Amino acid sequence: MAVQDAAVDSVRDREVGVEQDHLDQVYRRLEEKIHEAEFLMDDASRRAQVGTPGALAERDAQVFRAGLHLNRLNSEFEDFLFGRIDLLLGKDGVRGPDGAFTSVEPADDAVLPDGDGGRTARIAETLHIGRLGVLDADYAPLVIDWRAPAAAPFYRSTPKDPGRVVRRRVIRSKGRRVLGVEDDLMRPELTATLNGAELPVVGDGALMAALGRARSHAMRDIVSSIQAEQDLVIRAPAASVTEVGGGPGTGKTAVALHRAAYLLYQDRRRYAGGILVVSPTPLLVAYTEGVLPSLGEEGQVAIRAVGSLVEGAEATTYDSPDVARIKGSSRMVKVLRKAARGALTASRPGSAAPAADGQLPFDDAPAEAAAPPTALRAVAFGSRIELDAGELDRIRQAVLGGTAPVNLMRPRARRLILDSLWTKSGAGRRHPDPELAAEARQAFDEDISTEPYFTAFLDAWWPELTPRGVLAAMADQRLLARWSRRVLQPREARLLARSLQRLGPDGRGPLSVHDVALLDELQGLLGVPARPRRREAEPLDQLTGLDEVTTFADRSASRRSRTERLEEERTDYAHVIVDEAQDLTPMQWRLVGRRGRHATWTVVGDPAQSSWPDPDDAGAARDEALGTRPRRAFTLTVNYRNPAEIAEVAAQVLAVAMPGMEPPSAVRSTGLLPRFAQAGDDLGASVRAEAERLLGEVDGTVGVVVAMDRRGGARQWLAGLGDRVVALGSLEAKGLEYDATVVVSPAEIADESPAGLRVLYVALTRATQRLTVLSGERDAADADGVPDLLRD
Repeated sequence: MAVQDAAVDSVRDREVGVEQDHLDQVYRRLEEKIHEAEFLMDDASRRAQVGTPGALAERDAQVFRAGLHLNRLNSEFEDFLFGRIDLLLGKDGVRGPDGAFTSVEPADDAVLPDGDGGRTARIAETLHIGRLGVLDADYAPLVIDWRAPAAAPFYRSTPKDPGRVVRRRVIRSKGRRVLGVEDDLMRPELTATLNGAELPVVGDGALMAALGRARSHAMRDIVSSIQAEQDLVIRAPAASVTEVGGGPGTGKTAVALHRAAYLLYQDRRRYAGGILVVSPTPLLVAYTEGVLPSLGEEGQVAIRAVGSLVEGAEATTYDSPDVARIKGSSRMVKVLRKAARGALTASRPGSAAPAADGQLPFDDAPAEAAAPPTALRAVAFGSRIELDAGELDRIRQAVLGGTAPVNLMRPRARRLILDSLWTKSGAGRRHPDPELAAEARQAFDEDISTEPYFTAFLDAWWPELTPRGVLAAMADQRLLARWSRRVLQPREARLLARSLQRLGPDGRGPLSVHDVALLDELQGLLGVPARPRRREAEPLDQLTGLDEVTTFADRSASRRSRTERLEEERTDYAHVIVDEAQDLTPMQWRLVGRRGRHATWTVVGDPAQSSWPDPDDAGAARDEALGTRPRRAFTLTVNYRNPAEIAEVAAQVLAVAMPGMEPPSAVRSTGLLPRFAQAGDDLGASVRAEAERLLGEVDGTVGVVVAMDRRGGARQWLAGLGDRVVALGSLEAKGLEYDATVVVSPAEIADESPAGLRVLYVALTRATQRLTVLSGERDAADADGVPDLLRD
C-alpha cells in the first residue's frame, strides 16, 4: 500500500512539475510583453516634443492603448493559469485567431483499435486555459483566454459528450507557483498517449476539490470550475433577453458575473457603453465586487445594489413588510403622478408668499410654511394689472393638462401668465399695426419678466420641485389622502405617510430601498430644467479652433476620479444584468428599466426564493421593462453549494412554500446531518454558543440568520467572536454563502411577511458544510429540537 501511495505521489509531483515548467514559460513571455508595453509608453511620451496637435493626439491614443495593455499584464492573479485540455486530432486543420484548431469533433481516424479489443488514440493538441490569452514569439498559443471559443470544451465537455477532449485538468496555482493538479477523464475507455507515453491521471476530480474549499467574505470566481450548463448561459448570444432560472446553489450569481466578462471579451466595442449588474443588497455587492477584477475586467462593469442606483441617494434603512408592499406596488405610479403636480400648490416649509402688491416681504425672521401666492399685481403702461386666484388657477390647470414633466412646464406657465397680463393691459388694441404690436409685446414681456417681483412670484407660484421635496410633502397625511384617493386604502395612506415622516421637512433623512425607487420615479415625473452653460474661451481655442488639446499622460492623475464621476452619472447602459430578479418590486423594475432602454438583458432569478408577495404585479412591471424583445430561457438544475443532507431539509420548506416546485439536485453528500437544537431561556447566549461551536468545526465563515427585527440584537450577541462570523437579517442573506449557517427561530422568519416561507427557504440554503437550526419560543420544537415547520 505504501508503495502504491508513493507511486501516486510520484505521478502527482511529476505532473505538477510539468505544469510548473509551462507556467514559468508563460511568465517569461509576459515579462517580454510588459517590456514591450513600457517601451511603447516611453516612445509615445517622446512624441510630445513635436508639439503639433496631431502629434499630441497620436501620442495620446498610443499611450492609452499601451497603458491599458500594461495594466492588464501587471494585474496580480491568484491563479493566472488554471486549466488544460488534451485533445484528439480534429476533422480539419483550420486554426482560429487564438492559434488553436477550431474543429469541435475528432477526425474519423483519431481513435484506432489497439488489437486487444480496446481503442487507442494520440493526443494531437494541448491547450492551457487562463485569465488572459498569451501567444509566444511565433504566435503559438501559450495560454487561451477562458472566454475564447477554443476554451469552450474545457467547460462543456462531459463523458457523455466529450468531443475532442480526452483529459481535462484543473491547475491550482498561487502567483508563479503551481500547487497541484486535478484531472477528469472525458474518454476513460481510451488508452491515450502524449509524446509517446500513456496519458497520466491525477486526483479525484476537480469539481469536488473546488466545492470543498473554505468560504471567505468575498465570492471567488468559478472560472476554473464552470460546468457545462453554466457555460451555455455564459456564452449565450447577447441579443435581446437571456432569462436564467435555477434554485439555490446553482451558481446563478457567479454565472451572471462571468457572463459580463464574456460579453466584453466578445464585443468590447458594443459594450463600451457599460454593463450594469443589479444586486438586491449592498451585502451581495460587497460579496461579489471582486469577481470581475479577478477575471481581468474593470471599469466597464458597474455592480450596484438596487438602493444605490439613484445618484445622491443611498438606502440605509428598512421598511416594515406592510409599508414595503405599499411602496413597491405599481399603484404608486398613480399616487406619485398626483403628488408631483399637487406639490405645486401644497404649503412648503421655508417659502414665503408675495405681499399683496407683488413684492416679497423681507425680514430677518425665518420664513414659515406658506401656500403659493393667490394673486399677481404688475405695473405696465402706467397702470396696475392684476391676475386673481381664479385666473391663476385656470392658467395652472391649462399648463398641467400637458404631459411634460412638471418642472419643464414652467416656461409654458410663464408664457401664459404674460399672455394674460398683456391681454388685461389692453395694449394690443392700441397697436393695430402687427409689426408695432409685436415690438410692443416684446418690450412688455422683457419689462415684466425682468422685474424682481415677477421672478419671485414665479418661484413661489411654480417652484422647481425636487423628488425629495415631493416625498416630504407626501408625509402630510392630509395631502397624501387627497393624492391617493381611490388608489390606496385609507390605512395604507396613513402607513405610507408615517414612514415618510422620517425624511424631515426638506426630504433629507434615511431612505429605504423602496424610497429610492420612488425618488427615481419622481425624477422622471418632475424633470430637470435646462440651465444655460457658460464657457469662457481659452486663448488656445481662439488661436487653433480646438476646444481642448490634452494627452492621456496629462490626464492620468485625474482619470480615475473622472471615470468614477461619469459612472455615477450614467443612467443608460448597453447591457443590464439583474441578479435575484424575483425580488424586484414593480417600482424597482421601473427603476431598472429606465437604465436599460436600449440595452440587451440577462435576468437571473428563482421564483421559489422570492420575498415579494405579489408576483403577478411584479411580472407585469418586468414585462414592461423588458419590452417586446425576444427572450431565451435557460434553467440551471444542479446545486453545487449545499450537501444533499442540507438540501433535503430545505426541500421540506419548499414543498410548503411552492407546491410542485422541484429543487435543484445536490451534487455531493458529506454524511453530516443538520443539527437541530432548542434555545435556552437566554436566546442570545444560545446563539453565541452555537456560533462558537461552528467556528471550531469549519475553517471558513459562519453566518447567523435571524428575522429582520432581530438584526441589531444578533450583532451584539456575536460581538467579539471575530470577523469569520457575521449576523444578518433574513432579507440580507440572499445570494450569500457560508461554510456553516445558524438559522435562528424559523417561525419568526416565516411569520414576518406573506413571503416568509420562501425567505426561510433561502436562509436554509446558505451553508456549504454545516447547518444548525436553533428553535425559539414560537417554533414548537419536539424533543429532538426539530421545529414544527421542518417536521414531516
